[in-house]
Amino acid sequence: MNQVGSLCRCILCHDYGDSGDRHPMELTTIRHVQQHGWGVTTIPEDDKGPGWAYTIGLWHTHRMPELAIFGLDVELSQMSLNELGDRASDGVALEAEQARDDAIKGYQVHLKSIDYRWYKAFFGRAIAFYRRPPIPFLQVVWPDRQGRFHWDSDNDAQLHRRQPQLWNRPDDHPAGVWTQDL
Repeated sequence: MNQVGSLCRCILCHDYGDSGDRHPMELTTIRHVQQHGWGVTTIPEDDKGPGWAYTIGLWHTHRMPELAIFGLDVELSQMSLNELGDRASDGVALEAEQARDDAIKGYQVHLKSIDYRWYKAFFGRAIAFYRRPPIPFLQVVWPDRQGRFHWDSDNDAQLHRRQPQLWNRPDDHPAGVWTQDL
């Protein structure tokens, strides 16, 4: 077992004795992590709110934080996360407070640390895979069409509806679609 594997308590690195009881989606995640180093889980938009996507396996394979993106089309989200995952596999660090121009063509994004209190609400498959949260997660925060972010003045109000501010504690997050089930 390599050094990463010796530090990891995920279902690939540790025998939890339940391998015969795996859900088909869990088996798909395992296969993606084994073949590609990570997988992307997508949750499509529905009548409750915008969709989102997140990685599982970047921490296992590269000791890089897992990534999540909210409010975009899930196919674009998956492509963006895979682009950043490719950079991680090339050894390019993924760190909180980074500005990146390699996730969404024509736009800069920011990586923000996600408060662990949000994990249960949004990252259930990752918790099941790692079995030992919290593992680091970064939110890929995208701007409005004018390049303005949540923290910039005069930003498009849709930013707040389309993507949460998971770098804030749940108690400090503005009420809305992202907090209704907490």
